[in-house]
Amino acid sequence: MTAIPERAVTRAERQAQTRGTLIKVARRLFLADGYAATSLDRVALEAGFSKGAVYSNFKNKEELCLAVLDSIHERQIEEVVAAFRDHETLDERLEAFSAWARERLGRPRWTALEVEFGSVARQSPYVASELAKRHTQVRGAIAALIDVVVEDAGVQISMTSEQAATVLLSLGIGLGAQRSLDPTIDVSVFAATMRQLIGLPPH
Repeated sequence: MTAIPERAVTRAERQAQTRGTLIKVARRLFLADGYAATSLDRVALEAGFSKGAVYSNFKNKEELCLAVLDSIHERQIEEVVAAFRDHETLDERLEAFSAWARERLGRPRWTALEVEFGSVARQSPYVASELAKRHTQVRGAIAALIDVVVEDAGVQISMTSEQAATVLLSLGIGLGAQRSLDPTIDVSVFAATMRQLIGLPPH
């Protein structure tokens, strides 16, 4: 029997694989050593590529860090959505949300990277614009999740889902920053605030 030859990897697939590897390596280095301390030369070296491969996928280190933050945020959103999807009752969903917040909010390295890269926006209009776009996208994802929760629970909220999303995102950022310095800070206020926003009594 004649063996079926393996399909050749296309150029686009190779580039996607290279890009994924660079993001993965950069995420590890940025989280371990910080944005400023990590050079593109080191990312290329540890990823096993030339520096030219980095520049063929990213215009500069700023764009690479944005891709790293995108990968972190995408995973976080997927985890929150899964927490709600995998439970049926509203109380179970909110408890799963609380468990996620206790585990994820304020991880020192992630929070430090967010804060350090956020400071770059003061000198870079490009970074400021891109971060603003991403915050809008995250708020939109949170608002969509709130819409689902409210509809499933058959409740009404006293503000728009977009406004509620802004409250939760702001609270999450603030709690994350505090917990990165003091991990003992209780994050139950996060879920409690969500319950209040959708008109439920304290748990």
